Amino acid sequence: MAEYQLIALRSVFSFFLLLGICRILGKQQISQLTFFDYIVGITIGSIAASLSVDQNIKITNGIAGLVVWGGLSIVVAFLALKSRIISTIVAGQPTILIENGKINEKNLRKSKLTLDQLMLNLRQKNAFKISDVELAVFETNGELSVMKKSDLEPVTPKVLGMKLEKEKRPYIVIHDGLVLDNMLQSAGYTKEWLYGEIQKHGAKTFSDVFVAQIDSKGNLYVDLYDDKKPTETPNARKIVAAQLHKIAADLHVYRLATDDPDAQAMYKKQQEEVEALIKSLTPYLQ
Repeated sequence: MAEYQLIALRSVFSFFLLLGICRILGKQQISQLTFFDYIVGITIGSIAASLSVDQNIKITNGIAGLVVWGGLSIVVAFLALKSRIISTIVAGQPTILIENGKINEKNLRKSKLTLDQLMLNLRQKNAFKISDVELAVFETNGELSVMKKSDLEPVTPKVLGMKLEKEKRPYIVIHDGLVLDNMLQSAGYTKEWLYGEIQKHGAKTFSDVFVAQIDSKGNLYVDLYDDKKPTETPNARKIVAAQLHKIAADLHVYRLATDDPDAQAMYKKQQEEVEALIKSLTPYLQ
């Protein structure tokens, strides 16, 4: 067998072997890279690369090295889950760099960060002034977590005491012209309803739709293969809100148009009931 063919075969073999080890180690190895994870990842990758191209290394020796390093990683990760002490040794501890708008110079030097690096991390968190920061923590994965002072946090509906409808997960109900029946059923809608809605967006059949997504409020987003077709989304909630306001206005007109005191009282009562209904439904009709 030619040398390049042998290298190709060893590379494919080591690639899939390394892929299997990474699957066993899990997502944390990639998403939250600690110093320990970095060392393990570099070493395992180096062994796999050497196994691919270095013909002086026996395949069995390379496999043994990968298995040992991968096994040790799994064992240490398992022990870290069970023991706080081992977890601290392996991953370290978060370090407070800023508290009450004051930099902790000792912890900054301990973390081997310069002031410029600290300011870079703060700017990435939209904190341009140190005095605006209540707490900044240097995490074990090298990320900086920033909590701004309470009077500088964005205003939310909860702070304003506003009642909003709870948002739930959206569902993809059409993909590549095919209706996803299980998703449609989970969203609580029928295929007949969906067909009627996509027609409002300019589609004649389901095959005209590349993707359709429905949110928890019943709003349907439709993307057609032919982007030249009209895709304006009709908002049913605004239509309902407008109809309720029209009913309230009509009752007011009826009350002004009659001289009968009993009829005026009846129209006024009904108008007030409709207005109260509108007020209670406003968060759900936006």
